Amino acid sequence: MFKKSSKINSNKLYKSDIFLWVLSALISLYSLLLLMSVSRVSSFGYFKTHLISICLGYIGAFTVVKLGYIKISKCWPLIAFFCILFMISTFFLGTSVVGNSGVDAKAWVKLPGNVTFQPSELMKIGFMVTFSVHLNFLKNENRLNKFKSVLLLGLHALIPMGLSHFQGDDGAAVIFFFMFLIMCYIAGINLRYFIILFFLIAASLPYVWNHVLAQYQKQRLLCQLNPEVDPLGMGFQQIQSKISIGSGKILGLGLFNGPRVCSGSVPIQHSDFVFSVVGEELGFIGCLIAILLLMLLVFKTIKISNTSKDSLGSFICFGFLGIIVSQMIFNLGMCLSLLPVMGVTLPFFSAGGTSIACLYLGLGLVQSVCKNRENLKNIN
Repeated sequence: MFKKSSKINSNKLYKSDIFLWVLSALISLYSLLLLMSVSRVSSFGYFKTHLISICLGYIGAFTVVKLGYIKISKCWPLIAFFCILFMISTFFLGTSVVGNSGVDAKAWVKLPGNVTFQPSELMKIGFMVTFSVHLNFLKNENRLNKFKSVLLLGLHALIPMGLSHFQGDDGAAVIFFFMFLIMCYIAGINLRYFIILFFLIAASLPYVWNHVLAQYQKQRLLCQLNPEVDPLGMGFQQIQSKISIGSGKILGLGLFNGPRVCSGSVPIQHSDFVFSVVGEELGFIGCLIAILLLMLLVFKTIKISNTSKDSLGSFICFGFLGIIVSQMIFNLGMCLSLLPVMGVTLPFFSAGGTSIACLYLGLGLVQSVCKNRENLKNIN
C-alpha cells in the first residue's frame, strides 16, 4: 500500500550519498597531487591520464546511478558475456608487459591512440554484479548452503581467476579470490565450506609450487623472507620503497620536493608503489590520511549495505568492499615488505586509467543501492 501522497518526489528518485561523493572527490584530488609530483620525472603524462580517467569514471558512475543496480543486474548474461570476451581477447590481441625479473603478463589490449585497456579491471565490476545475482538467486531459493550450489559458486569464481592466471596476472586472480570469500561469507555460506576450502588449498600447495607458479613468483616468495638477500634484484623495489617511506618521517619532505621521487628511486612509483611517494613527501601523517580516506570509504560502503532494502544490493556493496579492502591490504603489504610483490594497485590512488574508471563504476553501483534505499522509504 502507498501513503496518501504516494508519488515519489522526483528530486529523491536519484538521491545518493553526498558524503560518499565528497569522499571520492577528496581521494581523487589527493591521488592527482601525488601523480603530479611523479610526472616531474616522467615523459608519460600520468597526471593527465589520471584526470581524464577520473572524469570518465564519474560520468560512468552517474550513469550507473541513474540506471539503477536492479536494472543493471537483470542484464547479467550480457555483462558476463562481454567481460569474458574481453578477457579472452587478450590471448589473441593482448599486449605483454615483460619485466626483468621474469614477469610476462599479457593482460592489456591496445586501443587506437596508444591507449591500453585492462579487461580484468572491468571483470571485477562485472563479477560484483554476476556473483551478487548468483548469491541472491540461491538465497531466495533457500539453496545457499547446498553442496551443489556452493560448488557452482566456486566454479563461477574460478572463471575470472583462471583467465587472470593464464594472462599472467595472478595479482588480479588473488583479488577475485578474496572477493569470492568476502561475498560468500556475507551471504551466509556455512563455515564448514570455508574449512574444506582451506584444507584443499593447503593440500594443493606442493602441486601449485611445482607446476603452477612461475620461477619469478617462487623467487619473490623466497625473497620475501629476507629481501636483503637479493637487494639489487627481487628485493630491490621493496627495499627502496621502505627507504622512501622512512625518509619522510612524520611530516614528509614536502609535496613535489621528494628527492627520491624526483630521481625515480622506486620502480613503478606511479602505480604499484605510489604509497612510497606518500611516505616520502607527506610523511607518516600523509600515510595516515590516505589510509583513513580509504577506510572511511569502506565503512560508508558497509553502512549502505546494512541499510539496503534487498540482499542483492547488500551483496553488490560487499563485492565493491572486497576489491577495496583486498587491494589495500596487498598493496600496503607490498610497499612495507610485509607481503610479496604481486602487481596489485592501491585503489583510487595508483595510476591506471582502466582501474580508476572501473572503480568509479563500482562506486556508482554502491550509490545506486543507496538511492534505491531512499526511494523505498517513500513506499509504505
